[in-house]
Amino acid sequence: MDIQDIKNRFGIIGNSPLLNRAIDVARQVAPTDISILITGESGSGKEVFSHIIHQLSSRKHGPFIAVNCGAIPEGTIDSELFGHEKGSFTGAHEARKGYFEVVDGGTIFLDEVAELPLNTQARLLRVLESGEYLRVGSSKVQKTNVRVIAATNVDVYDAVKDGKFREDLYYRLNTVPLRIPPLRDRREDIHLLFRKFVADFTDKYRSPSIQLTEDAQQALSNYSWPGNVRQLKNIAEQIAVLERERNITGQILQTYLPVERTNTLPMRLPNKNNEDFSERDLLYKVLFDMKKDMVELKKLVVELLKNGIDSNAISDSSPYLNQLYREVQPATSASNENFSPLTIHQSTAEKENYEIAPHAEEVEESLSLVEKESDLIKRALKKYKGKRKLAAQELGISERTLYRKIKDLNLS
Repeated sequence: MDIQDIKNRFGIIGNSPLLNRAIDVARQVAPTDISILITGESGSGKEVFSHIIHQLSSRKHGPFIAVNCGAIPEGTIDSELFGHEKGSFTGAHEARKGYFEVVDGGTIFLDEVAELPLNTQARLLRVLESGEYLRVGSSKVQKTNVRVIAATNVDVYDAVKDGKFREDLYYRLNTVPLRIPPLRDRREDIHLLFRKFVADFTDKYRSPSIQLTEDAQQALSNYSWPGNVRQLKNIAEQIAVLERERNITGQILQTYLPVERTNTLPMRLPNKNNEDFSERDLLYKVLFDMKKDMVELKKLVVELLKNGIDSNAISDSSPYLNQLYREVQPATSASNENFSPLTIHQSTAEKENYEIAPHAEEVEESLSLVEKESDLIKRALKKYKGKRKLAAQELGISERTLYRKIKDLNLS
């Protein structure tokens, strides 16, 4: 079966070289039993290619099932895929077969496979390598003969580097990579697809046909289509149903296209250590800002001392002022080596018989993050009179996290 026959059979519209290449790869790998990882943006048509591979394979008479891994809660995903025994967990009133048991001899399509928890990824890897799996709550090894086609709209290699996806599973799935091009990379197909969708919807709703002017066609091609084919189909249906004017100009079309905005907000950097930005990183930032403010304050005090202030104030706080001066002025600075805040009014101090200790005790500033964190939480609670919800908002953390930290730090 050639590429055009496949397009006709599965309703694929377009002549883009990238699209033809993807169809050709699917056609070549279909007769084999190797696992396939389909990558592409949301709405680009990944599930259509899973059907192509299944229907052109020797398993075409076997069952086919599509599973959206991102839509199944983490606590039940193992049970859904591999089944469970009666009483294995709360609510398991009877034994249940999983998808890998039901689809034995056929094909399973795991959409958004990157959303699988790491424990489930380990189970999936065992199925791919040996065809063996365990039901939840069972120690009996089950066997299955299922071809796995996986798909994702994220960069799985980045997920591997971030520790969110198993590297061995990635290479086991990605034997033959199949990338579906986004609609913006096949602009020559946009008008063809739009005409096909509009014709289908005008026939469905029995409305007059729609024509596009040249500027409307240009507007279609110039738009980025972040939602890909799915978004284009949605816009075509809106126009077919809502638009009274059947000769669509560029101006009319623009009213149906979402406004493309450029994000000028600061970009959050990737968190390489998998830490919670809203808690730890934010706390570090607050602490560093406080440290910076303290240094600026110390510099201001020294400047005031240089310009001369009341000698009694100097006498009352002389040990600490000496410490401030040492912290903000480098010891090797030639211009300041003879300056000391206590020499400004030395004669006044002598008249008052003020004795200066030869070795002032230095006060070490605590750099403990635990103490700083405890102090911040106490201040926030005091500010809002013990109202933890408002204190959590002030600290930039969740109320639940605040409860946990109060307990861990033994704060009343």
